[in-house]
Amino acid sequence: METKQPSYKYLGFVTAGIIATLIVSNVSAVKLISFGPFTFDGGTFLFPLAYIFGDVLTEVYGYKPSRRVIWTAFFWLAIATVTFQIVILAPASVDDYAGEAFGIVLGSTPRIVLASLVAYVCGEFVNSYVLSKMKLLTNGKWLFTRTIGSTIFGQAVDTFVFMLIAFYGVFPNDVWLQILVSGAIFKIVIEALMTPVTYAIITWLKRAEGIDVYDWKTDFNPFKIYNA
Repeated sequence: METKQPSYKYLGFVTAGIIATLIVSNVSAVKLISFGPFTFDGGTFLFPLAYIFGDVLTEVYGYKPSRRVIWTAFFWLAIATVTFQIVILAPASVDDYAGEAFGIVLGSTPRIVLASLVAYVCGEFVNSYVLSKMKLLTNGKWLFTRTIGSTIFGQAVDTFVFMLIAFYGVFPNDVWLQILVSGAIFKIVIEALMTPVTYAIITWLKRAEGIDVYDWKTDFNPFKIYNA
């Protein structure tokens, strides 16, 4: 007998926020930025918001909806990437004046595309898993330990996987390590500073949806999307 999925009022908004943040961050990542002693890509400014949405998603709705949203976001990021490549390869009009710039900004190499997709999936699943397990261990108390703790693990995995696939061997090892460490630290600090906002959103959503899910009997297999 098929179990009817609960109906949520705001899950669609959270899902859209994650997808939009992910796509915009990947486009912005083309530019490298220096900020004091730190060097990181432009997507670092917005990308932590995806993990804030991810924390809200898992804390309020649980791991199972998070799993579906992560794969949904992955799908649309892949669609956006493929679309950009098709547009770049399509014959340009005689009136085209921005084709070259379009190709430079959005024409990521296959290596960077692969890095973005794999890093996102790995990092988000680690983030969601750690937060869900910590919620069970703390019996729902000390939310800040879950949002910050899951971010440390999730962002560390995301940044390492992306840098390993996209840029290892491209930059000198010292520059590669500087970008890796700078990016991870910057993202973690941003989410830590955003903890009061995350608290407020989670508290409001739990009241609005009338739920507070605990994943006591959840199958954490990331590939088990349906009937799980």
